[in-house]
Amino acid sequence: MIIFTSMDQAFYKIISESTAHRISREFIRDYVVQHPEKLQYLMEIGLNEKDKIHIKACWSLELIFEIKLELILPFINEFIEKIDQYKNHSAIRPVSKICLFLSKSKTIKLTEKQETKIIETCLDWLIQDEKVAAKAYSMITLYNFGKKHSWINEELKAILLQDYFKHSAAYRAAAKEILEKLK
Repeated sequence: MIIFTSMDQAFYKIISESTAHRISREFIRDYVVQHPEKLQYLMEIGLNEKDKIHIKACWSLELIFEIKLELILPFINEFIEKIDQYKNHSAIRPVSKICLFLSKSKTIKLTEKQETKIIETCLDWLIQDEKVAAKAYSMITLYNFGKKHSWINEELKAILLQDYFKHSAAYRAAAKEILEKLK
């Protein structure tokens, strides 16, 4: 059982009262960047799908890792192990974007097992009933990993061509961009 200090409880309250508005998420991002010791607490919340505010934590984690991806390193194994367990679309979107950041990082070297987990999860998000943003981030992530693992390109191309007309204009625009790169 984790015992939280009153400062952690105050931080939890800040997260719970945050909104999807960019300024609210940026406030938490900036606070954590200025107080890096809070990142562990934010990660614990974000990785705990049973916590009702895990989605809000994921929103802020996306913004933190967008500007300082190296901060994920102490948590990378746990994060990658958890990615396929998210069920809420509002959590999957930021998690899929963090996967995108990892796929294009020049400084963070993933293990083969970590890459495989991200690839498999992104393929699942692409073929499952996910929102367009998560699918678009998954496409780009898979395309990035396809530069190293050529088998991904044919799989990705087949999925995008098969699903192209089943989805919205936003999906088709993202798919078209990736398909053009795969030519």
